[in-house]
Amino acid sequence: MKKNIIAGFAAILLLASCNKDEKILSTLSDYNNSMEAKGYHFGDKLTLPKEVTDNAESITVSFGDKETSDLTIDPKFFTLGDNAVTFNIKKKGGETLNQDATINVFAKSPEKNIAYQIVAEYPHDPKNFVQGFQIEGNTIYESDGQNGSSQILKYTLGTTTPLASTKQAQEDFSEGSTIVGDKVYQLTWQSKKGYIYDKSSLKLLKEFAYPNVFGEGWGLTYDGKNLIASDGSKLLYFLDPNDPSKLIKYIAVAGSSQAYDQLNELEYHNGFIYANVWQKPIILKINPENGEVVGKFDFTDIAKQNTKGSDDVLNGITFKGDNMLVTGKNWSKIYEVAIKE
Repeated sequence: MKKNIIAGFAAILLLASCNKDEKILSTLSDYNNSMEAKGYHFGDKLTLPKEVTDNAESITVSFGDKETSDLTIDPKFFTLGDNAVTFNIKKKGGETLNQDATINVFAKSPEKNIAYQIVAEYPHDPKNFVQGFQIEGNTIYESDGQNGSSQILKYTLGTTTPLASTKQAQEDFSEGSTIVGDKVYQLTWQSKKGYIYDKSSLKLLKEFAYPNVFGEGWGLTYDGKNLIASDGSKLLYFLDPNDPSKLIKYIAVAGSSQAYDQLNELEYHNGFIYANVWQKPIILKINPENGEVVGKFDFTDIAKQNTKGSDDVLNGITFKGDNMLVTGKNWSKIYEVAIKE
């Protein structure tokens, strides 16, 4: 009888303990859900519920292969945008509770809507499925996509006749491109490699493999020191132009209320990265130091005039002096716009 009483008492304690654990995790879950949409900013403290902190000997947060007991949103630990983390709660009794969560980190200041005015229009070959787009002097360098018809070409602004061009292999789908000194670098979408050409003749010089962390090839630009590439995620990758297979660093991109992915065509100008968002008529102005979106262009009116299907979307950014040139996939026009900041 005594054994049954002890066993029953132990079962009650176990049940009470389980119920308490469930309450701790439920309270933490409610807190995480409430903060997921609101998000955090760098420097914010994670103010966990009293139900959690009062029953914890220690609390850590795991993110990838990192773990911290500092419940501050630190840029050394978190990235902008969504961070898939695990809360590890060591109870005062010694047991550990774990709960997965998403911590969204947003930019502190709202993105500025940047006004512009169309000041000129130029012809663009509507056969070109624009993937990369640059101007140097009065010469446009363009990466033209699609399997079986991908190429790198150049032509004089105001014309559509190529001055030089080089075709890619049947299996390649050309993506972003950029100019580095006397060379042109070009990505491919899913071939896991890029190409380097002589800028004058567009003769192929060599190819390079992507870093392992890099997924698909999307956009590409050059900041005067590093190549900057996108792969369709929220990340921008900084690569060594002398060895593009080498990753220098990466940053995540977010505005004040949302993370941005599907970052496609890229352009670096006067200290900022400009990126269009695939399938959307917007171009973001991004701080390359931390990935914060500081401004946004809305090209809806221009896109409506040129977009008839699902793929002929805005995709082409370069700068002619302080004016921006924009175009799109299979568009018949290039627009020069004066920026009003």
